[in-house]
Amino acid sequence: MSRNTEMYMFVTAGADEVDADVAAIYTDVTGKAKARGVDLLFCQILSRLVMYCAQNTNFAANQNLASRAYGENLDALAEIYYQQVRPDSTYAGVTVEFTLSEAQAEDVVVPAGTRVSDADTTIYFQTDDDLTIPAGDLTGSIHATCMTIGTAGNGFDIGDINNCVDVFPYYDSCTNTDVSGGGGDVPDDDEFYAMLVASQDAYSAGGSEGAYIYFAKKASSSIADVVVNSPSDGVVKIYCLLDNGSIAGAEEKALVLSECNSEQNRPMTDKVYVCDPDLVTYTINMTYYVPSGATSSVAAVQAAVVNAVNDYVSWQSGKIGRDIVPDELIARVIQAGAKRCTITTPVYTVLRDGVITVDTDIEHGEDVPQVAKCSTITLTYGGVEDE
Repeated sequence: MSRNTEMYMFVTAGADEVDADVAAIYTDVTGKAKARGVDLLFCQILSRLVMYCAQNTNFAANQNLASRAYGENLDALAEIYYQQVRPDSTYAGVTVEFTLSEAQAEDVVVPAGTRVSDADTTIYFQTDDDLTIPAGDLTGSIHATCMTIGTAGNGFDIGDINNCVDVFPYYDSCTNTDVSGGGGDVPDDDEFYAMLVASQDAYSAGGSEGAYIYFAKKASSSIADVVVNSPSDGVVKIYCLLDNGSIAGAEEKALVLSECNSEQNRPMTDKVYVCDPDLVTYTINMTYYVPSGATSSVAAVQAAVVNAVNDYVSWQSGKIGRDIVPDELIARVIQAGAKRCTITTPVYTVLRDGVITVDTDIEHGEDVPQVAKCSTITLTYGGVEDE
């Protein structure tokens, strides 16, 4: 169920209808067929006042519907749902490995709060606890939390965080050993409403598919799509996709497992795993042509085509199990202003959505859903053609 932001008219607020109602009341009270002079002015003022009150009434009534409410009004309505509270933004996290210049005869302590950053110092992480590197060892690893709340700390690849701000004795180098993630922004009204509706499945204590999907998405606002299946009795596998189209990293998966595997949310008989869907890579190799006499310049059409292709890539990887559909790419490119295009790749490819049927070969991994991922894009401008 999606939000409906169109105002529902509980009471009449249109000028023509209100004017007609006020005129009818005037005639009924005064016995005069039509208001004139000062009486007409009074009726017009009264009509505008009635419309103002009607509009406020409609607005207030609509704010009592979660599908139309927004901001604090939607927050107030959340108390009737399982979710009840709009989630706060969260901090991203990452695992950082510190290396000493040489092994020491005594333990070396890396203090809690030691700050690290990427080479450009665009963002900072700090260690959560003291890290003790035992005597004789060169390295030690510890979790660090981003100092900027939200999604800004997500997506730093392995090795990107390699600058130690608070250098300690015997320090040589540092690096992140996993991709940073887990940071989330406060859900907007559309996202929060979707969470409220999905949360109704959480009332089940039987481990329903909808409940696991709800709890998985609740773990981080950066999780956009979730697939849940059970390849064998008592086994639950959860697959998550982030809102940027990438597979959930170690940080997000840990958050999902913590949420879905808690004693309050998991039936006693379930064994829960958070897994990676299979990636199906594809390439885009396309030649496109611009119509002569186009209202936009050739350069503008070319730029629009590039944007359309990038939007297609985001759409294609935005849902687990979404088939690779070249027709969608063609439609977007034509809509961007191209006359036509020829596509060598991709070709239509059916992807697994994780739904298990009697024909699913679980032994050979057919229960694992798939996600499309574009590896390379090759666009060729074919020139201008007549209609």
